[in-house]
Amino acid sequence: MSRRVIILILDSLGVGYMEDAKDYHPQDIGANTFYHIIDKVPTIKIPTFEKLGINKIINHPTLQTIDNPSASYGCLNLMHNGADSFEGHNEIMGTKPKKTYMAPFSDNIDEVKDSLENRGYNVKIPNEDLPYLLVNDLVIVADNIETDYGQIYNVSAPLDYIPFDEVLKIGQAVRETVKVNRVIALGGENVTPEHLQESVERREDGLVGVNSPKSNVYKRGYQVRHLGFGITPDYQLPTLAKKAGLEVSLIGKMQDVIFCEGARKFPGVDTEQVMKDIISEMDHVEHGVIAATVQETDLAGHAQNPERYANRIELVDQYIPALLEKMTDEDLLIMSADHGNDPTIGHNQHTREKTYLLAYQNTARSVAIGERDTLSDIAATGADYLGLDRTENGTSFLPLLEKK
Repeated sequence: MSRRVIILILDSLGVGYMEDAKDYHPQDIGANTFYHIIDKVPTIKIPTFEKLGINKIINHPTLQTIDNPSASYGCLNLMHNGADSFEGHNEIMGTKPKKTYMAPFSDNIDEVKDSLENRGYNVKIPNEDLPYLLVNDLVIVADNIETDYGQIYNVSAPLDYIPFDEVLKIGQAVRETVKVNRVIALGGENVTPEHLQESVERREDGLVGVNSPKSNVYKRGYQVRHLGFGITPDYQLPTLAKKAGLEVSLIGKMQDVIFCEGARKFPGVDTEQVMKDIISEMDHVEHGVIAATVQETDLAGHAQNPERYANRIELVDQYIPALLEKMTDEDLLIMSADHGNDPTIGHNQHTREKTYLLAYQNTARSVAIGERDTLSDIAATGADYLGLDRTENGTSFLPLLEKK
């Protein structure tokens, strides 16, 4: 029997702040990304989401609530600390979040400088007032200023001047030296070293790093590799599927943040291209996993632009019917998010929110899945559906879907 699990993540589309936000992110109290986007853009048109049952979860007065929606519905809590895309995606795929430490790059700058110099790199601190490292006059090592305080360091590069493999080696050297949640090696073409350095800025909370959108690294030839702390893919859904001889396709940001040896990979940020790639892959993957992430929703959240955010949700909604059309009676579609990014909350960082959960099968009736403890329940359910070994983390909700 050929079965497929299709996982579609709309990056940062949260549905309400978690109770523990007061401990992790007090500034997130009151956040509700999906609800507040609709508040700001009440003309939003998402009829497919409505039919699937989204308003059973977010309960917005301007959306239609379907009594018997076509999908099962619920919500998921974050098990990882804070609100992070990389940890969120790895939790989605079945990893149990590990304890890391948080520290601004300035706390580790000397140690990282020594480590890189010991490996033969030329390393400078160009501006003592802006603590970042310049490696071989090209690559900048600094805080990630687009996410939580002290959790991530970026290794940013102009790829017309240095191959990405060399950037990755620098990133791996940094990763071996520090214990923060993540080190990201990234770069783009048509970016000069001078412009990259001019894009370094200090955030209000003191973090110093490259303003990646301002630096233009995303615009042409973008490459990225996320290097996590204490994350192994062996008991994640994609690797379990691949080891069992099944097919695996990773699309959009999903292929940036999830490692699966032998998977088909389709990089891309453009929402329309991501949706087209999912639909196209349904003609190629007969038995296995198709997992994709729409990233532009998160970018709209960081830009505090609810209109752009709403437009991206509408675009996804327009493509979902074509996806559903290609589904067989042996397919399971799971839709969710990895955290929140409420563009109305008053800051431009991720928000610690629960995520929506929609699970669709052609022949299944809709049931209330309830509130789940971890994003890993997605992977646990996918592994259960495909008859694979258990993921490291998570509890399958497949028994609820199969109730008659």
